[in-house]
Amino acid sequence: MSRSAKSNVIARRLVQAVPVIVLATFIVFVLLKLVPGDVAVTLAGDNASDARVAEIRHLYGLDRPFLLQYGAWLWKALHGDLSTSLISSEAVLTSIERCFPHTLLIVVLAMVMALVIGIPLGVAAASREGSWLDDAIMTIASLGVAVPNFWLGMLLVALFALDLNWLPATGAVPLSESVRGALSHAILPACALAAGGVAEVTRQLRSSLVEILSSQQVRTLHAKGLSPPAILWRHGLKNVSVNLLTVISLLFNRLLAATVVVEAVFAIPGMGSLIVNAAIHRDFPVVQGVVFAMVLVVVALNLVTDILYNVLDPRIA
Repeated sequence: MSRSAKSNVIARRLVQAVPVIVLATFIVFVLLKLVPGDVAVTLAGDNASDARVAEIRHLYGLDRPFLLQYGAWLWKALHGDLSTSLISSEAVLTSIERCFPHTLLIVVLAMVMALVIGIPLGVAAASREGSWLDDAIMTIASLGVAVPNFWLGMLLVALFALDLNWLPATGAVPLSESVRGALSHAILPACALAAGGVAEVTRQLRSSLVEILSSQQVRTLHAKGLSPPAILWRHGLKNVSVNLLTVISLLFNRLLAATVVVEAVFAIPGMGSLIVNAAIHRDFPVVQGVVFAMVLVVVALNLVTDILYNVLDPRIA
């Protein structure tokens, strides 16, 4: 892929990212405004006078028109200022910097597990289509899709943390403090997240490989005497690489969203816990800041995916 082509892809995706960021943050802003209650009353206290409530509302700009509030927030956010929490008075960016590594660690571990387990299972099922092994793998994959990750998380805690005492049940340790401690706390939540990911990778990879292995091109290669393993590895997996990249990109986004539930089960102080607590207390700046950060992560991932598409298949514009 030429440098100019990469520049065109990056420029196009950055332009497309602007309406995505605006729309996502605007929808969240509207939904927060529809939540019952008044954050000014919460900050002032139950017995506060109307004058005190009005003073707090004016102090935080809550008395300004809706669009002006959103516009002011978005302008600051685009300049790196995500405001401060209404409840804790901590800078939102500081909260995100503290919580995001915990979320990212369990998502990355879950992705690694999904790929390390899912790719061999998908290849084995496709190479033995219709056999008992194929049926067994597809049954396991269907079970992985059906089992809720929060329920699986509770089972993992009961077995490996409470009964066997092999791993911690809750909490998280920063990587900067202890790599071993961080990984030991992240394994169980990552496993709970990875179950659905393994199933997704297995099913999608099998489906794509079966389609390619039954094509006329592959039948021609068989007729020429090329061995099945060589066909599978040289032609099958190479041709499904773009589809697999799409699955990986979508899976990462799903896992990122699923951390909201998993972090609650394992009491992990990550982005999911941060946004849930902020939403409960109507802490608008924190919710908006977390959504903004998540959208930026998704946009960056999509940008990298588009570049890799062109690397794997230069025909993709």
